[in-house]
This record gives sequence, C-alpha cells and structure tokens, in this order.
Amino acid sequence: MHEEIFLPATYAAGVPYATFAELRAASPVAWIGEPAVGPWPAGPGFWAVFRHADVKHVLRSPDLFSSGLGATQIRDPDTPEDLAFVRAMMLNQDPPDHSRLRRIVAAAFTPRAVRALEDTINERARTLVASALGEDTDFVELAADLPVWTLAHIMGVPDSDRRLLYDWASRVIGYQDPDYAGLSTADAASMSPMAREAMKHRPSETVRPDGRPINPRSHAALADMFSYAHALAAEKRSRPSGDIMSRMLEGGLTAHEFENMFFLFAVAGNETLRNGIPGGLLTLLDHPAELARLRADPSLLPSAVEEMLRHWPPVMDFRRTATAPLDLGGQTIEAGDKVVVYHASANRDETVFPSPDRFDVARTPNDHVSFGFGPHFCLGAHLARTQMRAVFRELLPHDVTLTGTPVRLASNFQNGLKHLPVHLTPTP
Repeated sequence: MHEEIFLPATYAAGVPYATFAELRAASPVAWIGEPAVGPWPAGPGFWAVFRHADVKHVLRSPDLFSSGLGATQIRDPDTPEDLAFVRAMMLNQDPPDHSRLRRIVAAAFTPRAVRALEDTINERARTLVASALGEDTDFVELAADLPVWTLAHIMGVPDSDRRLLYDWASRVIGYQDPDYAGLSTADAASMSPMAREAMKHRPSETVRPDGRPINPRSHAALADMFSYAHALAAEKRSRPSGDIMSRMLEGGLTAHEFENMFFLFAVAGNETLRNGIPGGLLTLLDHPAELARLRADPSLLPSAVEEMLRHWPPVMDFRRTATAPLDLGGQTIEAGDKVVVYHASANRDETVFPSPDRFDVARTPNDHVSFGFGPHFCLGAHLARTQMRAVFRELLPHDVTLTGTPVRLASNFQNGLKHLPVHLTPTP
C-alpha cells in the first residue's frame, strides 16, 4: 500500500503532499513496502511516520528509535562490514557515542563562529548573484557554489579541489538518479597533486561480483574521497591551521570516525543548501504575491527563509530502528523494524500549521522539522540559514524570470532540483 512514497521516480514529478495528507488523516503510521528499484533489490519494508507530533517523538527518543542499529537511510547497508563502517558516523550513532563526536565539532557551528564567517559568506553571495545579472543561468548550478565554497573554507580544502565536494555529494545523494550517480565535474588539470593522486582510487566498478550495485555510501564506493581525506589530514597534521579539520584531528577520532566525519561534512554539509536554495527560489517564483510582499518588506527575510525550509524541506525523511516492541500511532512496532519519519509530511501537518499548503513569508510561529529535532538536530542549521539569507538578500532587488521547465531530482531522500533555468534582470 502506498509504495509510491518509497519510489524515487515519484519525487521526480513532485513531493506527494496529497498522499501524505491522506495518510496523516487515515494512517498516521503506516507500513510501506520496499519494491526493487532498477538494479537495487527489494527491501523488507518499513513503518512510515507522517504526523508532526509522532515525528518529533521518534526523533527525540533514541532509546526507543535508534540511529545506530540500522543506520539512518531507508535502504539497509549491504553487508555487516558496511553497517559497522557507517556506524562510526555521528549521524548514525546514539548517545553517548553521538554526544562525544558532536562535542568535537560543535565549536565550528556556534552562532559566534558563524558570525565570524558572515562577512565572507555575504561577499561570496554578492559575487555569485552579480556574476549572473543580465544572463540566462541555471540557478541550481549557481547556488551550489556557495555551500561548497563555504564548506571548503571551513574544512581547509584548497580552492582548486572544492569541486570534488560537489561531485562526491552528487554520487552519494543522487545515486537514484542516473544524471547524478556518476557525476564527475572537477577539472583534473587544476586539482592539487594530492587530489589527483586520490582520484586514482575512484572505483571503476559500480557493481559487486554478485551483480548487485555497490552501496554508494560504503567505504569501497568512496575510496577516492577517503584517500583525499587522509592526504588532507596529513597536511593538516604537519601544518595545523585552526580550521575544523585540524580540530577534528586533535579530538582523538579513530580512523573510521575521521573518515565518516569528513563524509558528513563533504556530503550532508552542502546538499541541504544545494537543494534548499534553488527550492526556495522556485517556491517564491511559484508564489508571486508573496515574493512581492517580501520585496516590499525585506525585514521579513528571516521568517521567509523559515517558510521556504518548511515548504521545501531539503531532506524529506530519515530512518530509525525500533529497539523494542512499542506502540506508535495506533500500530504495534516490533524490535528491529525500520521506522522512517517524513519531515515533508510533518511540515504540512494541519494540526500545527494553519493552512499548511499556503506559502506565507510572514508565518510565525513556524515549528518546521527540516533541520530535524532532538539529539540529532542539525549542527549546521545556523550556518545554513545564514547562507540562505545571504543569497536571497542579494536576489530580492532583481527580477528573476523562469526561462524553462525546472527539472527535479529522482530521490526519495533529497528534495532536489537538477535544473532551474532563470534570467536575472538587474535593477535599473
């Protein structure tokens, strides 16, 4: 029943908000099948959670709904070795291990630390928008530069190598979409020597000996990224610079923890904004009266950014695993069952958000869950908001016109756009 909410192709046409509304009303916790998708085999199915209150309950209760037992993606890791590897990632851990890793990196994302970056972020946003004025441009490509540039700055990745962060994220997040699964846009000639050496480790095969696809989140599938991470780490050890990479290396991480922390920054750190900024612009263009309202009163920008995040959640769902038999939303869930919370549904819950399908740039309060909730609330949320405000502050004075059809990403996880063709007309 309702297997369409699992299928990546569903989201290439649009988030199924009408189906989510139907399920919130009739089956707020529902069993969803996991059919085979292309070469990816069928899975055992999962409990999907649609109401805001239930989503929050799951996310704030790691004792009942574990991030570590089966990791946090709907698909199970392929092998016990893959599961053991991803369990070293903060995202896939429960307290107290999660708390220890979170403390190591938290200093990079405090409001004070983000304020120190704010001027450089604002200047980068200004430069990006100015470069496209008077031009036809693919706003997805334009917007992707800011989070990649910001992360490279934070991590101490050389400018010559930052495009690798874009490619690695595309391979991991977009593996369900053939346009992204094998993406390689970095220019080898301009890379640093350590990057060129790391690229020699990129796997040439995408299938295992048994014919099944290699999990794109596995160590084997990202051998080039981890080779680069260790080369960069060696450089940071010899010349510490105070950036987040240097602090992570001083924090006593194991080898697997370090690799997974690099993975988390390189992928999760840029994909949220790579999807959220273009999605926010398309939402404004789809609601011209609200765009005009925001232009007339730019002081609404902070609330408008929150509403963009609610209306276009960059991450649509996350998985947990039940630790014991329990009841949720009238359903009996067994220990070991997958439990998948749908942020995209919770953000339209009519018991929390009046007129939930209406886009309102002044909406307040706005208790969206686009950055998660509980112990795994996104560490980079403040940085993400800062970058979104910077981009839209620069865009608002100019006319933005769609010049073609937006193209969505085929993914049941990331709410993404592959192309958003626009023309930016400068203000006279």
